[in-house]
Amino acid sequence: MDIKEIQSLIKFVAKSGASEVKLEMEDIKITIRTGGSGFTGETTYVQQIPMGAPMQPQAATAAAPAPSVEIAAKTEVDENAKYVTIKSPIIGTFYRKPSPDKPNFVEVGDTIGKGDVLCVIEAMKLFNDIESEVSGKIVKVLVDDSSPVEFDQPLFLVDPS
Repeated sequence: MDIKEIQSLIKFVAKSGASEVKLEMEDIKITIRTGGSGFTGETTYVQQIPMGAPMQPQAATAAAPAPSVEIAAKTEVDENAKYVTIKSPIIGTFYRKPSPDKPNFVEVGDTIGKGDVLCVIEAMKLFNDIESEVSGKIVKVLVDDSSPVEFDQPLFLVDPS
C-alpha cells in the first residue's frame, strides 16, 4: 500500500463520518481516527507488522459502562446468541437496494440461501455485492440504508434454523 492509497483512504474515512477505522493486511496495520472526543482533526497511525508475527490485541480505552446498561446489553447478547451475524467485509457505504428505483435485496422475515446477495457496499466508487455465507431467515437489519459501515461491523442477524 503506497502513500497515495493511504491518503485516499483517510479522505474517504473523513467523508464517511466514521470515528475510527482499523485496516489490517498481511504486512501493514492502519488505524484512522477522526473527530472523536478529546481531539480535533484526524490522526493516522501506520505500523509495519513483521510477517509471521502474531497479532497483539490493543488495550481498550473506553470507560466501563454503568451496571444497568451492562445488564441490558447482556440480555440482548444472550437473545442474539442463537443467530448468525453477517458482518461487513470492507469499509464503505451500505445500500439495501441495487439502485434507488429497485426494491431492497432482503427484508426482515425473508428466507435466504447461501450465496444470495444481501446488500451492496460502495467503496471508492466500486459497488461490492455482499453475499450470504449461510442459509436461513433474516431476523434483523442492523444498519440504515446509505449509512457508512466499518470493517467487521455487523450488518444482519440471520436465524439459521
